Amino acid sequence: MKSNTLASHNITVLFWINLFGSISFIQPVMTLFYIEKGLTESHILWIMMFWSGAVLLAEVPTGIFADKYGAKASFLTGSFFKFISVGLLLFADEPWLFMLCSFINGCSVTFFSGADEALLYDSLKESEEQHLMDRAMGKITSANFFTMTAAVIIGAFLAKDLKQEQFNLLIGLGMFFQLVEFGMIFFVKNPQKATSYRENPFLYVKKGFKVIRKTPQLLYMFINLTLVFIPAGAVFNKFDQLILKEAAVPVEWIGVLYALAGIAGFFATRHLGWLTAKFSSVSLMHITGIMAVIGLLLSVMAGHNTFVIIGAFFLLKTVNAIRYPIYSQLSNDWIPSEVRATTISLLSILDSVFDLVIFLTLAGAVTKGMPIMLAACAAIAFAGTLVPIRKGVLEENAAKEIV
Repeated sequence: MKSNTLASHNITVLFWINLFGSISFIQPVMTLFYIEKGLTESHILWIMMFWSGAVLLAEVPTGIFADKYGAKASFLTGSFFKFISVGLLLFADEPWLFMLCSFINGCSVTFFSGADEALLYDSLKESEEQHLMDRAMGKITSANFFTMTAAVIIGAFLAKDLKQEQFNLLIGLGMFFQLVEFGMIFFVKNPQKATSYRENPFLYVKKGFKVIRKTPQLLYMFINLTLVFIPAGAVFNKFDQLILKEAAVPVEWIGVLYALAGIAGFFATRHLGWLTAKFSSVSLMHITGIMAVIGLLLSVMAGHNTFVIIGAFFLLKTVNAIRYPIYSQLSNDWIPSEVRATTISLLSILDSVFDLVIFLTLAGAVTKGMPIMLAACAAIAFAGTLVPIRKGVLEENAAKEIV
């Protein structure tokens, strides 16, 4: 990748934004925090549904906002809302307050969703490096795993007794790093082309729908990604603390496992270029999908076997680290720059619809026990791996007859 370019600058800045923004000391005990506050497994799924509902409502408006005013303005707004959502956890003591926090956090994420990929892809285009999107995304997302190493160990250790004052300390530390993230956003530079659009907002939505309608492979790739990620990523990540605790893993050691998983994810994403050089992106999507199914099935069949549960935990964490950067390259090759953020936001809306349907289904399954819910997750992930996908051409050629 070339140095001293807009792309290299924004990749570095986005890495640090992701690093500080993803520091969460409460993450390794978040589900246990919910349980200590009197919430049930069903409440936790409802909290996830409120998050998805916020995304469903906010994705298009925030995607338009990003396309019209640029990524920097979108990131600043999203960072502000994220700070509020974290701060409200200090006062949350009823299920509805946790759901409100989740709703605001969901809204905050939509200001980043689509805008970050659009900023990165258009930055790479200025130096004719858009074919390196997957490697750039891998470097940026590696920040998420890098921060796990220290934050999750410290967080789990500080909250090992699961007391309110310990949780408050973790939340306060998280708020501090959210402020650091806010400051880093000011160093983002909008690509010249991306900041030149000032059309009627509804034209962005119309063109975004047109892109999706005329490129069914974009939709297939998205369905393949999301049907695997929701059960193997979003749902498993919410319940892995309970699963590990029931497998006799001490609370303070959960943080260590999170850290080790973060290191594994960091190296996996940092060396994604080696993987895509050895194997096709399409093959990697299918292989990692099957690996996710295996991880979920292991978590069902293991019972409370500590070592098997830990193995499934690491397998699923690594799979989730690899899949999205690969998908990002495959999908962005089909999307025109003019409506990139809006198109990605429209797909995120569809993702929220899938979220709500799957979460509602699993809310019924979890009442019959965690193994039943995990088995349902494995079945959904397997269905996702069966969705056919193929590699497309670069965006300049794909866009000629779309917009």
